Amino acid sequence: MAQTEKTKRLLEQLEAKYAATGQSLEVHLEGLLHQELTTYWDYIQTDALLNLQIKRTTLPDEMVFIVYHQINELIFKMILWEIDQVAHKAELTSEFFTERLMRVSRYFDLLTNSFNIMTDGMEVAQYLKFRNTLAPASGFQSAQYRKIEFASTELINLIDARFRTTIDRTTTYEYALDHLYWQAAGKDHKTGKKSYLLTSFEAKYKNEFVAFTQKYNTINLYSKFKTLTASVKTNPELIKAMRHYDYTVNITWVMAHYTTANKYLNDGKKVTESTGGSDWVKYMHPKYQKRIFFPELWSEDELTNWGKDA
Repeated sequence: MAQTEKTKRLLEQLEAKYAATGQSLEVHLEGLLHQELTTYWDYIQTDALLNLQIKRTTLPDEMVFIVYHQINELIFKMILWEIDQVAHKAELTSEFFTERLMRVSRYFDLLTNSFNIMTDGMEVAQYLKFRNTLAPASGFQSAQYRKIEFASTELINLIDARFRTTIDRTTTYEYALDHLYWQAAGKDHKTGKKSYLLTSFEAKYKNEFVAFTQKYNTINLYSKFKTLTASVKTNPELIKAMRHYDYTVNITWVMAHYTTANKYLNDGKKVTESTGGSDWVKYMHPKYQKRIFFPELWSEDELTNWGKDA
């Protein structure tokens, strides 16, 4: 069969591609002869994915809980993927920054709206039974969510408000991490002793977190924004996208989580502690921690009243 001009061009391009790395085009072409055709289930790894749901009880609604949280972790991975593109973009334009931020916001919009799956998709009685088999595990221990925070803003904005004056650019990462806002959820407020929830989390991820925060020290979203020229920084679409992202993550999504927890853990008479033992009311509600990624983009009044109307 005669080669078409397009086929010849493709072969020439392939030969140049492999020659650049010292490889033989013939070897790769021969490999194609033995390669199986791609199927949906192999490409998506469907079988592996659907075998990751391991229940610990006989209660049916536990499957809803497991699958939902696994979906969250997959969405978190997508969010980090988008943030990483902004962080490592050499010549960052307002258009690129805005588009990626809106992608991330849509992911969080999806997470927010999907909380109805948890709020209305499980029987309270079943949840209160199977949750006892989860202790001391907690959604608090999502390392990917912590990385999203680290990659979104400067570390000072994640420090517990009580200790922010003790933190500056000379502070060690270890000290800063030990005073992050979520540390309060894993410590006895009287003694300061760390719970098993927190110590096990740190044993697995602390070194990874230190390396990650060092990596994103100057390329987190807020720091990248600060390096932009004045004309780019004042782009109204970019500012709108950043404010939307900040509010969506730190108020809207958090409150959806809070509302769900309130349904299952607050019967109007008693507030049940989380599986990890944290004071989830003060840990989760934005008016207490005032987690704000981009404080420069909010007015003094907005900063003061952050989360109070949630």
